[in-house]
Amino acid sequence: MVRLCIFDLDGTLIDSLKDLADCCNWVLEEGGFPPHPQNAYRHFVGNGIPKLIERILPEEERTEEQMASFRRRFDERYRAHCLDATKPYPGVSELLHTCREKGISLAVLSNKAEPFAKFICKEIFGEQAFDAVSGQKPEIPKKPAPDGVYSLLMGLHVRPEETVLVGDSNVDILTAQNAGIHSIGACWGFRGREELEQTGAESLADTPKDCQNIIFTKNWQ
Repeated sequence: MVRLCIFDLDGTLIDSLKDLADCCNWVLEEGGFPPHPQNAYRHFVGNGIPKLIERILPEEERTEEQMASFRRRFDERYRAHCLDATKPYPGVSELLHTCREKGISLAVLSNKAEPFAKFICKEIFGEQAFDAVSGQKPEIPKKPAPDGVYSLLMGLHVRPEETVLVGDSNVDILTAQNAGIHSIGACWGFRGREELEQTGAESLADTPKDCQNIIFTKNWQ
């Protein structure tokens, strides 16, 4: 029986691709660098902001000084524009509500910097939507390291076999595997079914409604 659902944020609960792409491209163009197509950001994001910055900058510009400068400008721009177009995927709010009604604890585990993760979750879903929201912070290695999962399990007093992680990328599935918990691939997100299938997602959901059905009907072992 599932007692805790841990959700990835970007590409799983929320469609934030346009705001992330617009913010990065604004900073790139401000610095005199060419922008990237929005669709390219589906594979740029997922491993935290430092890795995102590394991926979008030209290789010869990836100096420590340039990366730090870009990070400062990104944080300023994203703080002001992270909710311009970002919204929950259709059916996500209903999924969360149903899990709550059934007594399942809810958490978010994201490689997005924790202040942004907490702010966006609060603004979009409300302060009481999740029992815990954990973003990237220096003291805990980012996904796919299992440390963030372990911290949530300890804080919420749930065993690994009672926990499922829902995410849209190979990073999320690997995180679940590394932590010894169940996984559901969110095929509606940034990366798509093929990547999730190849990484070994335990179950695959095309929509949040499918995800809900899997959570409540699968014979979890």
